[in-house]
Amino acid sequence: MATNTTSGTQVPSKGGFPAFRVETYGSQLLWLAIAFGLLYYLMSRFIAPRIGGILEERASRIAGDLAAAQAMKAEADAATLSYEKALAEARASSQAIAAETRAKITAEADAERKALEAKLATDLSAAEAQIGAARTAAMGNVRSIAVDTAQAIVERLAGAGADAGRLEAAVDAALKR
Repeated sequence: MATNTTSGTQVPSKGGFPAFRVETYGSQLLWLAIAFGLLYYLMSRFIAPRIGGILEERASRIAGDLAAAQAMKAEADAATLSYEKALAEARASSQAIAAETRAKITAEADAERKALEAKLATDLSAAEAQIGAARTAAMGNVRSIAVDTAQAIVERLAGAGADAGRLEAAVDAALKR
């Protein structure tokens, strides 16, 4: 019940939610149809085509981006193959240069070694000749020293001089052994 503010008395009113009143169903259905029709018209004429255009534009942009990405991937693959080929060629070239340098150094070292061996062989022959000459000279000196020493020992032990011919023959026999 509603209260009248001027007199302070309560006036009975029709109760309930207005949308649930049976008397207003007709006008509610009419306005529902008008609002639905207007909304359908706006959606079909303006909003749906705009959304469709946006979706088509987006799909075409995605397709273009995918095509560009595919092209870039193909370029990257080609660049990678080119890089790997250049790298393989550089490796082969460096290995060939290293092998050539190694062969050249080996040949130079062999030539130097052969020259050094020849020089050493010559020096060795000269040294052996010098040693042989020194040995012959030393042996000649050894014989005279041995004869002098034997003569001094015999004189010291016997008190008299020994026969030089016999001493020399004894020293020669001892040296031949």
